[in-house]
Order: sequence, then structure tokens, then C-alpha cells
Amino acid sequence: MKQVPDTETKIRIKDDASGIVTDGIKWVMNPYDEYAVEEALRIKEKKAGSTVAIISMGPKRSVEAIRTGLAMGADTGILIDDPALEGADCYATAKALAKVLEPEKFDLLLCGKQAIDDDSAQVPQTVAELLGIPQAMVIEKLIISDDGKKATCYRRVEGGAKEVLEVELPAIIAAEKGLNEPRYASLPGIMKAKSKPLKEVNLAALGLKAEEVGAKGAKLKVKKYSLPADKAPGKIVPGEPEDAARALVKMLREEAKVV
Repeated sequence: MKQVPDTETKIRIKDDASGIVTDGIKWVMNPYDEYAVEEALRIKEKKAGSTVAIISMGPKRSVEAIRTGLAMGADTGILIDDPALEGADCYATAKALAKVLEPEKFDLLLCGKQAIDDDSAQVPQTVAELLGIPQAMVIEKLIISDDGKKATCYRRVEGGAKEVLEVELPAIIAAEKGLNEPRYASLPGIMKAKSKPLKEVNLAALGLKAEEVGAKGAKLKVKKYSLPADKAPGKIVPGEPEDAARALVKMLREEAKVV
């Protein structure tokens, strides 16, 4: 799970273009990760004895997003927090996540198909490769076999068709919008979340070095950030429908040169 800026946040770039201004930003659980958390909770409700852990890498504030997952019904949380991880790329992030997951006896890893801040969509696949487990990305329907050994995954492909994958568990599966409708945390859930176990670990505890997974070891380095160029203002074509249609076609042909 990743904590990201709320979609309604107005993003501002730092004067030196090294990143975004974080002052005043509302931070939330990544929306695609919400689908993953909800799906994990539904599986837990169907399979007696199951537990759900929320695992995240990020700064101290990421605890808030983990607590949101705990309030929804998850049982425990783990946060990887280390100053050296600031500026880490997708590979470094995946390496740290894989390291904290290695000793965990998990049957299934669920995550969002991508984070809405950097839109890289690379971490889940890399975690799967590092752990040596199967992966299924961009899933809108998931069925776990009765014996808990296989998962049948459905995803959309071009033309309105569906692709069906069957993977052996444990595996990592990335959720798409439409997989479910995430629940809201209830007031009792929010109160219980405050006392649920949440462990914080740093690189030293994982046996990792900053030069391996921190910004120093990043395979991808961001040189600068910039906002997209402002869009040209739209035009309203006045007149009766027939006259407006002729005028619009003329503009598309002569000005926009698209017809």
C-alpha cells in the first residue's frame, strides 16, 4: 500500500524543480490499493483463520494510511521507514518490500495496479520477480480456489474481451477499478485500529544498505519536475446546428488540420 496525494490536491513544483511542495497536501491511501485492501478483507471474511497485513514503504506520515487499512478491518501493519529511502526508485522500493516480505508466511499478495502519483506501474511486477512468485496484473475479478492453492484472475483486454489467468499461490495480484467497492471505515473500526499492532522497520533491520535501495542505489534518477503546459482555451461555435457544423468542420480542417 502506498500513501499518495489526494486526487483533488493542487500540485506545486519546488523552485529548484527537485520535487513537489508537500506543504498543505492531503495524503490518502492510493485508490487502486483500496481495491486491494477491500479484496483481502473479503477473502478473509470467507476463509476462517485468515489475517490481513498492510505493508507500506514511506515516511512516518504513511502510518495514517496504514491505520486506514486497519480501520477497514486489516489485522496488522508494517511500515518501512528510513531517511535513506527518500528518492528511491521503483526497483529500490520493490527490493525493500521484497526483503520485508521474505520471512512472512503469506498466501497471497494484493496491491493496486499502480500508484496515482508517479503512475509507474512497476513495483508489483518487480516484487514478484524478486520473490520468485507468479504475478497477475490489472485484475477486475478474482476467484480463489476452495483449497487455497490457485487463483483465477480476469482482466479486460482491447475490444471488450476478457483474459483469464490461473496462477499458483502464493502470487502477487494487482487490482484494477471494478474489482470491488471499497468499504468505509466504521467508527468502531477506527477506534480498534489505534490498538492494532503496527511495526516500523528501517534498512538496518532488513539487512539492507542505503547504497543498495536508497536514492544512491536508484537505477532511475529524476532530474527535474515540471507541470504540463496549459491547454489552449476551448472554442464555442455559435449559430444554428447546420451552420455551426459547417463552421466546426472548417475549423477542424483549416486550423486544427485533423480532417
